[in-house]
Amino acid sequence: MKKTWKNVFGFVLIAAVSSAVAVGTNTYLMNKKQHAEQALAEGVFSQPVRMTNFASVAAENIDFTTAAEATVHGVVHIKSTSTVQASGGQYMDPFEFFFGNRGFSRPNPQPREGAGSGVIISTDGYIMTNNHVIDGADELEVTLNDNRKYPAKVIGADPQTDIALIKIEEKGLPTIPFGDSEKIKVGEWVLAVGNPFNLTSTVTAGIVSAKSRSISFDRTSINQIQSFIQTDAAVNPGNSGGALVNTKGELIGINTAIYSQTGNFAGYSFAVPISIAGKVAADLKQYGAVQRAVLGVMIQDIQNIPEEAKKDVKVLEGAYIASFAERSTAKEAGMAEGDVIVAVNDVKIKSSNALQEQISKYRPGDKVKLKINRKGTEKILTVELRNAQGSTEVKKGGDTAEILGAAFKALTDTQKKQLNVSYGVEVTGVTNGKLRDAGIKKGFIIMIINNQKMSSADDIEKVVDKIVKGNTEDQGLFIKGFYPNGRTRYYAIDLSE
Repeated sequence: MKKTWKNVFGFVLIAAVSSAVAVGTNTYLMNKKQHAEQALAEGVFSQPVRMTNFASVAAENIDFTTAAEATVHGVVHIKSTSTVQASGGQYMDPFEFFFGNRGFSRPNPQPREGAGSGVIISTDGYIMTNNHVIDGADELEVTLNDNRKYPAKVIGADPQTDIALIKIEEKGLPTIPFGDSEKIKVGEWVLAVGNPFNLTSTVTAGIVSAKSRSISFDRTSINQIQSFIQTDAAVNPGNSGGALVNTKGELIGINTAIYSQTGNFAGYSFAVPISIAGKVAADLKQYGAVQRAVLGVMIQDIQNIPEEAKKDVKVLEGAYIASFAERSTAKEAGMAEGDVIVAVNDVKIKSSNALQEQISKYRPGDKVKLKINRKGTEKILTVELRNAQGSTEVKKGGDTAEILGAAFKALTDTQKKQLNVSYGVEVTGVTNGKLRDAGIKKGFIIMIINNQKMSSADDIEKVVDKIVKGNTEDQGLFIKGFYPNGRTRYYAIDLSE
């Protein structure tokens, strides 16, 4: 997987192996004591109680062998197999000119194999990995450290945090116990366990070189969560989804990306903290969707705010409130633009990333105490968190066909030529559901939903899934398309009802 991110210091690469392209990554957070242990107590994951009691010794005398032996059996190799479309020639498309497209491509199916790592988090076969390791896969094969192989199914995935949960059918599997990623310190020794370059059961060592690290451009998004653990433990393509563990053999992160200008390790790697990944995995198993809470604020680090705004800021650290989203619960609680959040439930906030980290511990409906600094005066606000759609209700994953009451099929090459289009999805059947209620009939060609081009049934599923799970402010579908007789139609469908 080759896709890169550019930033001020180079390129950030997803640490997965593939013969095709890589997919981007984002992040999310939870509180280990409140949610990871709660998830285990409620039977979300059947992980046995494992006590770790390793002696604290000077760094130069640390023995990594015990931690390595305790964790290597809990890391698996994941092979993904999928079919991708290879683009061909192009020609002008008069119909699609109306929709803003400029050409027609002739795709040819091509097989693709990718590889990554995963961490067994329950004895009955639940495995945590990266979303980009399994994204788009038609088949998944998991290989344990003892070379046993199993087919795996996807339980759920969260592209915003790049965390996915898959499962194999087996009992009595070795697991890696959760640690507390919030307690790790810069300079602390850690181990990366995974399968770089398809070399199974590889362990590398390094130290934590930074916390709450952001590797994306957009630091003001209310949807992104950037709070990586940065280490110098060697991580290479194939390590994606593998374990970052402390010297006690506890899981503190999921290895996700590397800094590199060559595609291989060049000194820095990034892991999603287990406080994020564990919460996401627990939500995916329990609800089928991540229960993501937001404040509804656009935030910036203080050093990045405009000079004219700095005269009113009397602190050096915190998350600066640049503006508010619609239906902002923080604004309703009394927060104002220019405020600086310096603590969440008495936990100090040093940056916008740290604020995202703390809020991510909670679910919509939870209340948090925020300490803000307003032009030198400290205030305490209590805020009830909501989801991106402004409610506190639990969002669960659903079947798109059941919700919409329809079946879909990507247009064949023959249909595209006949209809003079280069993409589109045909409605092949309509039953009781949202589409029939809106007046859509069998044979309708869906071209665009919510300003996104639709090329497959999966494209439709992704759009609907984001809305149903509360991961977007959209609460409905605006569909553009046409019937084979050439009649163009527009439909608006409310999914909140």
